[in-house]
Amino acid sequence: MADDSDHTHQQRFRLPLVWWQTYARVTERLGTNRTARLLALIRADIEQHGDEEDLRALAQGDAELAERRSRKGGRPRKTPPAKE
Repeated sequence: MADDSDHTHQQRFRLPLVWWQTYARVTERLGTNRTARLLALIRADIEQHGDEEDLRALAQGDAELAERRSRKGGRPRKTPPAKE
């Protein structure tokens, strides 16, 4: 579970699994992925429909993402379990 210092919390929403799987195929054909496409849609909606407070929050989120992505080494790789 993410703690308060983790700025990119997971969000959960319900939709038919077949839609999620289909969306993966569609975004792959578009040369992207579901995450990038959804983030772009959210950004576009905030830019188009947001007020000043929303735009400031968008800028804050951009800064948090930039800081997170700039960490050297990124997230540690998961190591496979040791073979017996």
